[in-house]
Amino acid sequence: MVRKASFLAWRWSRAIARDQEPRWTQQLGADGGLNWMVVEKPGRKRLKLEAYFATEKIALDFRRTWGGRVERFAPAPPPPPEPVRVDAQLEIGHDEDARKRAGRLVIPYGIAFGSGEHATTLMLLRALARKRDLAARSILDLGTGSGVLALAARALGARQIVATDFDPAATRTARRNEALNFSSRRIRWKVEDAKRLPARPRYGLIVANLFSGILVEAAARIARVLERGGELWLSGVLRSQQEEVAAAYRAAGLRHLRTTTRGKWIMQQWLK
Repeated sequence: MVRKASFLAWRWSRAIARDQEPRWTQQLGADGGLNWMVVEKPGRKRLKLEAYFATEKIALDFRRTWGGRVERFAPAPPPPPEPVRVDAQLEIGHDEDARKRAGRLVIPYGIAFGSGEHATTLMLLRALARKRDLAARSILDLGTGSGVLALAARALGARQIVATDFDPAATRTARRNEALNFSSRRIRWKVEDAKRLPARPRYGLIVANLFSGILVEAAARIARVLERGGELWLSGVLRSQQEEVAAAYRAAGLRHLRTTTRGKWIMQQWLK
């Protein structure tokens, strides 16, 4: 997964072998406030890790721990890609001028993760589009980022939605995205850590697009807030990590329904 941010003037980078990607993804992902990405260039045998910082001092402190190099960076906004088609009912666009088009959500690029095209997000979006009883479910979106999953659930008919993120900047962005797409507020946006979820309320559907380490650590708490008969959908998990994640949720008393694969990523669906 990638978190993109504006106003980050310093870039750290380091080349890694391709087989080291899962380990680095786990390590960098453990710092939920870090803005980072994996860069893959055609014809190159190695991958490049990049992380972005507001000040040179923070970037140099990071380099002392992880090696690599630090340079001044002046980000340019990426050109908007083609809209992401979820299904016949819904697509995700990035151009605010097109927000009035029927069946389209607009998620501008910003400081919060989740514009719809990443495999981890797209699998969850398509699962939401197939779910026919969203209006009858209370939904929790863990690690909401840009709010794309919660907003898609609302567009598809959900009425009771809570969306949380540990990062206040993400929830502010998600709240703005709701105002951009809808004329009224419905989603409850909360600053909350998945590893510190309160025992109440409970939910009929939980979607969580988080790093596998967080999913494993928070398994018991996440399972606890799922209603009896409720479903839990997990994404953000590499194929190489799926057994560790599955073991944690079996131990928490959930029953595995299915696993969906897209490239190197998987989505697991569980029932309580």
